[in-house]
Amino acid sequence: MSEKSSSSGSDEDVDPESGQQAEHGGVLSKWTNYIHGWQDRWVVLKNNTLSYYKSEDEREYGCRGSLCLSKAVITPHEFDECRFDISVNDSVWYLRAEDPEHRLQWIESIELHKAESGYGSETSLRRHGSMLSLTSAASALSATSASSFKKGHRLREKLSEMETFRDILCRQVDTLQKYFDSCADVVSKDEFHRDRVEDDDDEFPTTTRPDGEYNHNNNGSKEKLFAPASPKGMNGIDFKGEAITFKATTAGILSTLSHCIELMVKREDSWQKRVDKELEKRRRVEDAYKCAMHELKKKSHYGGPDYEEGPNSLINEDEFFDAVEAALDRQDKIEEQCQSEKVRISRPSSVTPGDAYSTIGTHRYANKVEEMVQNHMTYSLQDMGGDANWQLVIEEGEMKVYRREVEENGIVLDPLKATHSVKGVTGHEVCHYFWETDVRMDWETTIENFNVVETLSDNAVIVYQTHKRVWPASQRDVLYLSAMRKIMATNENDPDTWLVCNFSVDHNNALPTNRCVRAKINVAMICQTLVSPPEGDKEISRDNILCKITYVANVNPGGWAPASVLRAVAKREYPKFLKRFTSYVQEKTAGKPILF
Repeated sequence: MSEKSSSSGSDEDVDPESGQQAEHGGVLSKWTNYIHGWQDRWVVLKNNTLSYYKSEDEREYGCRGSLCLSKAVITPHEFDECRFDISVNDSVWYLRAEDPEHRLQWIESIELHKAESGYGSETSLRRHGSMLSLTSAASALSATSASSFKKGHRLREKLSEMETFRDILCRQVDTLQKYFDSCADVVSKDEFHRDRVEDDDDEFPTTTRPDGEYNHNNNGSKEKLFAPASPKGMNGIDFKGEAITFKATTAGILSTLSHCIELMVKREDSWQKRVDKELEKRRRVEDAYKCAMHELKKKSHYGGPDYEEGPNSLINEDEFFDAVEAALDRQDKIEEQCQSEKVRISRPSSVTPGDAYSTIGTHRYANKVEEMVQNHMTYSLQDMGGDANWQLVIEEGEMKVYRREVEENGIVLDPLKATHSVKGVTGHEVCHYFWETDVRMDWETTIENFNVVETLSDNAVIVYQTHKRVWPASQRDVLYLSAMRKIMATNENDPDTWLVCNFSVDHNNALPTNRCVRAKINVAMICQTLVSPPEGDKEISRDNILCKITYVANVNPGGWAPASVLRAVAKREYPKFLKRFTSYVQEKTAGKPILF
């Protein structure tokens, strides 16, 4: 239910020799079954395996179960911030931590152990000497990313790049054309000057200067000397023609490329439609698969925590009601078998004289007890008429059960009131057996565990009890003060009256837990003894006494059980409880002296 101890290993602790994560352990709540619900278990995470034990002290007896985390799927619960599920194929563990922080720590530890187990992690590659292949893969991925053909790019993006390259190529062609035109002009000018120099040489001989840069004529002028063209250079080459041919060739290439681009654009639309159709088919198949797996999971793990009561329960109200009815029927059959097979053990139960119960106590809850007693004596004995809106729901002989429908924040708080008459017992005897903790388990069949937390006085105790779980409802527990009082008569005609009141309190030794839903109660049993005079001088016998019982209960069950289920259970169980208890009192007092 809660992680009550810190882990024995840290997420960062690593065994330096093996490189494995250190052991990690602690207390988590594990869903056992619909009968016992959540139970504290000692959970250990070690060597890629999650194991659990009944407790830390019982580890030496071996684990009760384990899961290999290699293919495990860890799923934090969508609504419960403390819960997470671990599934491996059809096996599912439902776990709950103390709080969301501890849940996060456990999930991180499990994921870390899973990664360190050698399944796809960089650490595992390094440990197995595969770092070279990892580096090569990274380099290859980097090279691919740097290329112009990255994965995931749409075709239109590639076409846009190609158009950009085409524009650049056109500009380059224009630049080259200008260069070739300039070269052609230079060659033409060079030939013109060469012809002119040859004409001048015939009329005026020139002298070559040693520097080889200028020729000086006889009249003292100097001119630039042009080197003769190389036979492999420009002689015999038609630069304009070559440039025109080059431009025409590149223009043809670009025209063809443009045509290809147009075709690719047209085809991309067709391809995109096909891709969209395939994606839609895949989506439908994936949705169908998820639905099928969800239904299969529901059938495979029916009875898990997702089917218990709660705001997000997977079970509807009708199924909830049917499940509760079936569980109660099973409990009734078990109880009938137990009653028929066992011989009731006679427990000694000494009855304290009435004077001990007529005084007001001095304990810390004394004033609260007195207030409760006065309220119940004032309101619980009132008639069913008036504006109280009591509805008669059960009438069996002398027993009548009334109810008022009251809800608060969606929780059913229906006050219940029952009246009953029992022959042969006194009010003191009935209240004694209802209050006495030593015989509580003899007649109360709905309690699983019961203990006295604190004894306040001879007639007041604080009691903690857990009730048997009725799946899919959550288990309930109650912590209450139980006090027994004799009500002093105000005149000689008032009947002998006794009262037991039980109301919820808080105590440090019984704090609420996540395992059970803490119910709040305010219950009273008021018993009045009526005596009919015996005939003649005969002594009063049990045939002359009648106990009139008034039982009132205001219960806040807490939790999320449907209102219709709670009302149906109350209507069914309260009459059974009264009949079972009064029959027990008659059996215990038969043949014994009358106790007034």
